[in-house]
Amino acid sequence: MLPADAVMKNYSRYFLLLILMLPFLYACDQPVDTFKADVIIYGGNSAAVIAAVEVAQSGKSVIVVSPDKHLGGLTSGGLGFTDSGNTGAIGGLAREFYHRVWLHYNDPSAWDWEKQEEFGNKGQGTPAMDGENRTMWTFEPRVAEKVFEDLIRENNITVYRDEWLDREAGVKKENQNIKSITTLSGKTFNGKVFMDATYEGDLMAAAGVSYTVGREDCSKYNEEWNGVQAGVYHHSHYFKMNISPYVVPDDPQSGLLPYISDEPIAPNCSGDNKVQAYCFRLCMSNHPENRVPFEKPEGYDPANYELLGRVFEAGWDEWFRKYDMIPNRKTDTNNHGPFSSDFIGMNFDYPEASYERRKEIIKEHENYQKGLLYFVSTDERAPEEVRGKMAEWGLAKDEFVDNGNWPHQLYIREARRMVGKYVTTENDVLGKTNVPEPIGMGSYTMDSHNVQRFVTAEGYVQNEGDVGVRPTRPYQIAYGSIVPVEEECTNLLVPVCLSSSHIAFGSIRMEPVFMLLGQSAAAAAVIAIDNKINVQDVDYEQLEKVLLSKGQILNN
Repeated sequence: MLPADAVMKNYSRYFLLLILMLPFLYACDQPVDTFKADVIIYGGNSAAVIAAVEVAQSGKSVIVVSPDKHLGGLTSGGLGFTDSGNTGAIGGLAREFYHRVWLHYNDPSAWDWEKQEEFGNKGQGTPAMDGENRTMWTFEPRVAEKVFEDLIRENNITVYRDEWLDREAGVKKENQNIKSITTLSGKTFNGKVFMDATYEGDLMAAAGVSYTVGREDCSKYNEEWNGVQAGVYHHSHYFKMNISPYVVPDDPQSGLLPYISDEPIAPNCSGDNKVQAYCFRLCMSNHPENRVPFEKPEGYDPANYELLGRVFEAGWDEWFRKYDMIPNRKTDTNNHGPFSSDFIGMNFDYPEASYERRKEIIKEHENYQKGLLYFVSTDERAPEEVRGKMAEWGLAKDEFVDNGNWPHQLYIREARRMVGKYVTTENDVLGKTNVPEPIGMGSYTMDSHNVQRFVTAEGYVQNEGDVGVRPTRPYQIAYGSIVPVEEECTNLLVPVCLSSSHIAFGSIRMEPVFMLLGQSAAAAAVIAIDNKINVQDVDYEQLEKVLLSKGQILNN
């Protein structure tokens, strides 16, 4: 039998060991896949990255929960010919992004496939390389992605990729306050403030926040350019010639060609639940050593492009008009003309669709565009001179290398839009109102791509929905447009699927604007956390002071 003092010594050792083990025993009691931060950002696009950087630089913890594996959304997904509008209205971290792009291309080693002096330096309404302001507005997708990844790394931001919100049961709320979100993989993220920075608005919808899909009737917000806009031709994306929509020309009994609606067109200005067309912004190359030839896609049927054949036969010759050049002999190739890369009318169910259905829609768009490229490259319905020039082009071999050189991101031009504390309308964009509590500025044309392709009363095919109305000067965007009404959610910010009418969103939806709204949303989140208040109660004077100190542009 041990002496009493030896027994006490053993008890002391056991007690000390138990004390040391308590944290580990407690940790074992916690769910393995539970994570916590001050701000939880759902999304992986440009707004999400910029918002995360602002939170981190403001001294708060942040986690980015990204459905995407690649960060940057459209900015790194092919839209390298930036829809910048008035670049003087772009400040803060958004401007820092374009400054970093400028720094990259000022290094001679950045020019792999052409010399810098050979680059035409043409941007969209601005020089591509603006030496005076040390910014660059035209860039390759891989360069944009590198800039975003650098920002994430430099600011030690935690990113969980390929994590998809459980839209059915993944949002836990107490009253109007989100406590956590859970992804389909079983990971749970607890936060004080949440941000929906997706193009689709899935977190917003799952949190019970009001939203709309489609076009409002003009009378809803006293607008002129909302709703159906048949016979409005602001761009060149319509049929300037009379072309039969029928399989056998001029024979209605033969049926309609593919992708033409059999619905009668509704009266102008009437609302609907239809959204403007999507497409991929393709990065092409005409450098022989960096070009991947266009291949025949799965299920290719040249009959799907019969309407384009008729357009060519009618004398249309603008096929190469939107091969906008970016550095290193590459393009940001966008939709142009009556029949192009926009898959008109084939996306109406996307905003509310399941993940599985969205994947199908994305694949349908991919096959449509690949088939379009193959048709124009090989089919005799395409003019010989067009086919000959197409032979000089292919997908850029050094872009999207893990996805067959095809962009990771479909251009979701519009999906859900929140109905929040303040709804931005065309009256704000056109300078007809005094916008309350501005947190950033937009300047781009109210740009809606076509929504549907229909048969006119005269029996010809026509597109509808393409509108382009330019504001006379940059306009302000209200803080109330990124916050829900207080009765629905008190700790959520929505800088992408924000509260806006369809036609106003046509201007707001540009990537630089999403970035600057992401930063402003993050600054508001930090103030809400510091003061332990709802996001609706953030003191605007304090927010304005912070934003101006960060270089945001709030006034003309």
